[in-house]
Amino acid sequence: MGSIFKVESIYKVMTQNMNKYQAIVVLGIGLIAISFASIFIKLCDAPSLVIAAYRLTIASLFYIGFTQIRSGSIISAYSPSQIKIVLLSGFFLAIHFATWITSLEYTSVASSVVLVETGPIFVAIGSFLFLREKPSKLMILGITIAFIGSVIISVHDFSIDRNSLLGNLLALCGAISVAGYLLAGRKLRATIDTFRYVTAVYTVAALFLILFAVINGESLIGYSPQTYILLVLIALIPQVIGHTTLNWALKYFSATAVAVIILGEPVGASILAVIILAEKLGFVKIVGGIVILSGVMIAIWSENRAKKAA
Repeated sequence: MGSIFKVESIYKVMTQNMNKYQAIVVLGIGLIAISFASIFIKLCDAPSLVIAAYRLTIASLFYIGFTQIRSGSIISAYSPSQIKIVLLSGFFLAIHFATWITSLEYTSVASSVVLVETGPIFVAIGSFLFLREKPSKLMILGITIAFIGSVIISVHDFSIDRNSLLGNLLALCGAISVAGYLLAGRKLRATIDTFRYVTAVYTVAALFLILFAVINGESLIGYSPQTYILLVLIALIPQVIGHTTLNWALKYFSATAVAVIILGEPVGASILAVIILAEKLGFVKIVGGIVILSGVMIAIWSENRAKKAA
């Protein structure tokens, strides 16, 4: 309980006294925090669905306590129609974590993280298919470049290890599902407080992941102390600190700027994988990663230009 009050105090200081230069430092800390996710997951010997379930369950419990103290009731903030969107958003988020975390069992940290960062591309595609938002020529160029980069990495990984193709496909599924999560919750974010929103969505995602783990026959207990420590770290550092920092940063930076900054995660995660896990990047993987990130940056730039024109 004391830690929640401390977080509340920090939150007040951040929202009242933070200038943009200090915000850059905080955002950098958030970027480092999310870069540790894939490293902790690689070191954790629990099944993928169990890791995902613990990550969202611990994070949701933290936010339930924090939001209840700061804002009061969580459910009362939503109308019945909004609750349906929260359920859909939480389901997509659960699929995202289930597929992406599983991908780390079959492919390298660098490939998995770079491929899952293609999420903005699928947001653009989903916006066109479901929201009838026509993509610009620049957006199409970005999508094409990112696709080429994905093919480069997947073909290279498949030539080394056939299982890596499955891992890369799972990472892409993680990117598609996170796009579904963002599209489903896009309207709600304009009217619902950030902490209320993530509390509700994380809780729904946690319940889905627990259900997925049980259906798959996974045990949620009986792991080593080291595994439980890693599960807590995965929930607190990349999720509670990392993702919350990125959401909070939207007060000081545009959504486009934050999205571009997030593209630094594959770089941070790849460097940590080399140092901690002794993974080798290789020339082809570096080139493929640069191509993908270039395509995503072009797509984000295109979206920003469209918003300014509007």
